[in-house]
Amino acid sequence: MKLKTILILCFLLFLVGLSAQQPITVSGTVTEGATGDPAIGVTVLVKGTTNGTVTGIGGDYTLSNVPANATLMFSYIGMLTVEESVNGRSVINISMLEDVQALDEVVVIGYGTARKRDLTGSIVSVSAGEIADRPSANPLASLQGKVAGVQIVNTGRAGQDPEIRIRGTNSINGYKPLYIVDGLFSDNISHINPSDVESMEILKDPSSLAIFGVRGANGVIIISTKKAKAGQTIVNLNTSFGFKEIYDRIDLTNAAQFKELYDEQRNNQGAQPYNYSYWGADTDWQDEMFQSGFITNNNISITGSGDRSRFYMGLGYTSEEGSIQTEKFSKITVNLSSEYNVTDFLKFGFQVNGAKSKTPDAKGVGSIVRAAPIAPTFYDYTDPLTDKTERLLHTMPEFQRAQLWNPLVETYIRGNHNLGVNHRVAGNIYGELKLLENFTFKTTLSLDYAINEARAFSPVVYFYNPDIPGKENVQDRQSISQVKSTEYAAQGDHILTYQNTFDDVHSLTVMGGITTNYREFSLLEGERSELLDKIYFSVPNDNYDKWWLTALNSDGAKNQYDTDKNHQWRRFTMSYLLRGLYSYDNRYLLNGSFRRDGSSVFRGVGNTWENFYSFGTAWVVSEEDFMKEQRVIDYLKLKGSWGVLGTENTGRSVYPTYPELTSVGSAVFGPNENIIPGYTKIYNVQDLKWEKTYSWEAGIEINLLNQRLRIEPVYYNKRTKDIIVLLDSRGGAFNSLENLGDIENKGLELTALWNDKIGESGFTYSVGANLTSIKNKVLSLGRDEGDAIYEGMARTVAGYPIAYFYGYQVNGIYQNNEDIRQSEPNNVFAVKPGDLKFKDVNGDGKIDQDDRTMIGKPTPDYTYGLNVNLAYRGFDFGVDMMGVYGNEVYRDWDTSSFAQFNYLTKRMNRWNGEGTSNWEPILDPSRAINRAYSSYYIEDGSFFRLRNLQLGYTFPGSLLDKLYLKSLRIYANVQNLKTWHKNTGYTPEIGGSAVRSGIDGGTYPMPAIYTFGLNLTF
Repeated sequence: MKLKTILILCFLLFLVGLSAQQPITVSGTVTEGATGDPAIGVTVLVKGTTNGTVTGIGGDYTLSNVPANATLMFSYIGMLTVEESVNGRSVINISMLEDVQALDEVVVIGYGTARKRDLTGSIVSVSAGEIADRPSANPLASLQGKVAGVQIVNTGRAGQDPEIRIRGTNSINGYKPLYIVDGLFSDNISHINPSDVESMEILKDPSSLAIFGVRGANGVIIISTKKAKAGQTIVNLNTSFGFKEIYDRIDLTNAAQFKELYDEQRNNQGAQPYNYSYWGADTDWQDEMFQSGFITNNNISITGSGDRSRFYMGLGYTSEEGSIQTEKFSKITVNLSSEYNVTDFLKFGFQVNGAKSKTPDAKGVGSIVRAAPIAPTFYDYTDPLTDKTERLLHTMPEFQRAQLWNPLVETYIRGNHNLGVNHRVAGNIYGELKLLENFTFKTTLSLDYAINEARAFSPVVYFYNPDIPGKENVQDRQSISQVKSTEYAAQGDHILTYQNTFDDVHSLTVMGGITTNYREFSLLEGERSELLDKIYFSVPNDNYDKWWLTALNSDGAKNQYDTDKNHQWRRFTMSYLLRGLYSYDNRYLLNGSFRRDGSSVFRGVGNTWENFYSFGTAWVVSEEDFMKEQRVIDYLKLKGSWGVLGTENTGRSVYPTYPELTSVGSAVFGPNENIIPGYTKIYNVQDLKWEKTYSWEAGIEINLLNQRLRIEPVYYNKRTKDIIVLLDSRGGAFNSLENLGDIENKGLELTALWNDKIGESGFTYSVGANLTSIKNKVLSLGRDEGDAIYEGMARTVAGYPIAYFYGYQVNGIYQNNEDIRQSEPNNVFAVKPGDLKFKDVNGDGKIDQDDRTMIGKPTPDYTYGLNVNLAYRGFDFGVDMMGVYGNEVYRDWDTSSFAQFNYLTKRMNRWNGEGTSNWEPILDPSRAINRAYSSYYIEDGSFFRLRNLQLGYTFPGSLLDKLYLKSLRIYANVQNLKTWHKNTGYTPEIGGSAVRSGIDGGTYPMPAIYTFGLNLTF
C-alpha cells in the first residue's frame, strides 16, 4: 500500500513536470498607464525568439506556443518597454507608461537647460550620432538639409567652414549666427572635433534668442562637448579613411572644337585664322589638375568616473587632401573635461578644447576652366650653352598669355608655397553651489585664445615660349610675405537659478545673472620683394634662395621693397540677464526673458546701453480633459513668441563712431617746401544705435498615432530695423553713416518624422522631412527710394530681395538688320546681327539703363531635406537628401574683353547666321552688349543632392562579450554621391557676403567622398 502510494505520487509529479514543459497559450490586455485606454499596436514578443503578435483595437492579444517559463516583451514606440515573466500564467495584463524621455527631452538653452515641452519656441536638438561618422572637419557641415530654417552652403575645399544662414539674411552687415561652445561665445567652431560633440541645439525663435541680446538676431547654435557620465569607464575608438573624387566636370570644348570656334570668332572680327603651328595639343586641364584626394579621421576618447569625480579626454587627428594637387588640410584636436563633487551641494570642473590645424595651400579653379586646350603642359628644353635639359612649363597662347598662366604653375612650381598654421585653445572653469534647496549659483570663467600664421613665397617661374629663344620669365622680382593674427576672448558668467514646483501643478524656473565679454584682435603683416637681377648678382650664389635674409646693399632702397601693416582692436560688453519659465499643470506655459547690453562699440554717441526682451506662451492641448477620450493625438502644443533681438554688426570698423581717414591730396608748406599729405573722414557719424530685429513666430507641435508621427509647422516673421547704412555723398557733402535700413524675412517651416516597426520581425524604420520657405525683402535702405548698394551685378535696394541680380532681360538675338530696325532702339549699346536683344521692360519704346531690372536672386524660395533610416538585426542603413528651389546663379567666369578663354561646349550652338540661334550670341567678345549684365548669364540655382548614404553593422553582444568589448560597429559612407543641377559650373552651391552671393566666379567643385570606418568601445 505504501509502495503504491509512492508510485502514484511520482506519476503525478511527472505529469506536473511534463505539463510545465509543454507550451501554453497566453492572452491578456495592454493599456496605457496614464489613461487606462487600450494600447493598440503594441508588439508582444517571446524574449529571445521571433514568436510574437500585436495587440488589437481593444488592446487585447493572444499568443500561442509560449514556454511556461518564458519572458514576454511588450514594446511600442513612445512607450517604455515592459518585460514580464510568464511563470505558467495564461492571462497577463500589462499597463505601459509613456517614454518620458521622448516627450520630456532636456535641451541646452542660454545659460542653462530646460525640458523641451516647457519651452514656447523653436529649438532643434541634434545628437552626436547624426554627425560623428560623417567625413567633415566641421560638425556643422553634416547638418545640411537636416534642420528646417537653417540654410547651409558647403564647400568642396578641404577644411573650409560652411556658410550658415538661419531664417534668411537679416542685415546688409552680416548674417553669421552666434556659436556657443560649452557656454563660451564664439564666431566659429573650426577647432571642435565632430567626434567630441555630445549635442547641438539650433535656436531660431525670439523666445530663446532674446537672452543673447545684441548677438542673437542671426540665430544661435549651442554646442555641448562630451563629458564623462556617472558609473562609466569607457575607451572609444572611431577611425575612418577614404578618398574623394570630382565627377561633376564643366563641359568645355576640346582642341578641335576650340579651333573651330576661335577661327570663326577671328573671322567675325576681321582677323586672319590663327597659326596653330606650336599649339597642336589637346589638353584636358581638368584631368591635369584634379586628383583623387585621400581623407582620414581618427579619434580616441577615454572616460572615467568615480564616486565624486568624472574625467573625459578625447584626441583626434584629421587629414584631408584637396581635389587639386598639393592641397592638404590637417588638424589635431584635444578635448579635456573634469568635474569633482566636493559635497552634495558643491562641485567644480573645467573644460578645454584645443586644436592645431595646417590650412591647405588653396588653389583656384579659374585658370583650369579658362585655359585653352590647344596648349601643351610641358616642354623639354635643352640649354644651347650647357646642353642641360630641363622640363619647363609650356606657356599659353598669346591671346591669353597676359592674363593667364599655365594652370600647372600653381601646383608644379608654386605648390606648397602658401603655408598656414592655426593654433587655438578655448575652455572654462566653473563652480556650482546649491543653496536653500531650490537655488543654484554657478560661476563660469572662459577663455578663447587663437594664433593664426601664414607665409607665402612667390618664386621665379620660367616658361617655354615658342615665340622667343631661351627661357621666358614674366616676373621681375621675387617676394615673400608673412601674416600673423592673434585673437583673444575672455568671458565671465555669474548665474543664479531658482527652480521649484508648487502644489504639483505650478512649475517655475527663474534665472538671473551678470555676464561680461572681452575681445581683442591684432594683425601684423610684412612683405619683402627684390628685383631678380639684384638677387643673383648681389647675393652669393649658394644663398640666393635666402635673399630675404640678407642685409640691404648700397642700392637696396631702389631694388628691395618692404611693406608692413598692423591693425588692432578691442571690444568689451557687459550684460544683465533675467529669464522666467512657468508651467501650470503641464498645460499652460509662459516664457519671458530680458537682457540689457552695454558695449564699448558705440561709446561717445550716447547709445552704449540697449534692452532686448521676449515673451512666449504655449498651450498643451493634449493635457486637457476633453482630449482624453480620443486615441489619435498623443501630444498637441500650440505655441507663439515675440521678441526684440539684436546684432552687433556695424558694417564698418569695430568702432564705427571713429571713422577711418582717406587721402584728399597734399600741399606744400614752409620754406623747405615740405609736402604735407591731407586726410579727411570717410563719413560723418550720426547718432548711431544697435540694429534691432523684431521677430515673432507661431507654431504647432503634434504627435500622432501612438507617437509614430510627429509634425511641427511654424510660421516666422523677422523685421530688422535701424540697419546701419553708409550713404553716398549728396551735392559734395560727406558720406554719412546712419540707422536707415529695414529688411524683412518671413516664411514657413515644416518638420515631420515617422517612426515605426514592422510586426515582430525586428525591422524598424524612420522617415523624416523638412521644408522651409524664405521670402526676403528690403523695405528701405536710405532716405530716398533709389538709395542702393551695388556689388557688380548684385544690387540691394528697397522693394526687392537683398543682393538680387540686376541687369537686362534677354529677349532673343538680332537675326538681321531688319530685325534691328523693327526692334526698340538700343541707346546704351551699338548692336549688330548676332547680338543679344534686350527687353523694353518699362515700355517706353527704347532700350536704356532704365530697362535694367531683377533678373534673378541668390536667396532660394524653398530649402528642404529628406532622410530615411532602416535597421534590422544589427544592420543599419541611412540616406540623407537635400535641395533648394527658386534661386538663381550668375555665371561670371567665362567672358573677358582682354583675353580669350576656353569655351563652354554649348557655344557650339552659337549664332552664325540668320536663324541659327536665338539665345547663344555671335562669337565676338569685342561687342560690349554681349558682356553686359544680363539674363544670358543667369542660370537656375535649384538642385537636389544625395547628401549622405551610410551602411553599418553592429556586432551582437554575445560575440562581443567573448572579446571583452562593449560595442563594435563597422560602416561605409558615401557623401555627395550625386547632385542634380542645371547650372554649368562645378556646383550650384555658392555662398558669398550679405550683399553679394550666388555669383559663380569659378567656384571650387564639390567632390564625392567615400569612407570606411570602425567604431569600437571597450
